[in-house]
Amino acid sequence: MIEPGVEPVTDSPYPGVARHVARYLASDGRDGHLEAGVPNLVLTTRGRKSGKLRRTAVFYTRDGERYVLIASHMTGGPKHPDWYLNLVANPEVHVQAGSEKFTARARTADAEEKPRLWGLMTKLWPDYDTYQATATREIPVVVLERV
Repeated sequence: MIEPGVEPVTDSPYPGVARHVARYLASDGRDGHLEAGVPNLVLTTRGRKSGKLRRTAVFYTRDGERYVLIASHMTGGPKHPDWYLNLVANPEVHVQAGSEKFTARARTADAEEKPRLWGLMTKLWPDYDTYQATATREIPVVVLERV
């Protein structure tokens, strides 16, 4: 089970993201939940190689009770983000959305549901379409469901 606070957690290697996560956690989500006008959550995964907890901030939207993320790796870089590779290997994750904290099971959206979920996310952040148009990989959509 992933339990931040019980095990040590390493924040994103990107300094701006790490500072964002620190502000978010210190304020219990009041500072950082909305970033650039888009809701953010703090996602904790278990490292696929190290087994250690890793934490980052990710844009999200809701689809009913589910949370939807895009694994764009900043602007659609050539590789999947580490957090995505981690949750593929270990789908149990910890989420903080605002002040709400919970355990979830992560999965990649299937081909049938992906277009609709992608559309939900591009309403919030239209640049995802640009990222996909220039990416050399198919950018995954991730669904988080509470455990």
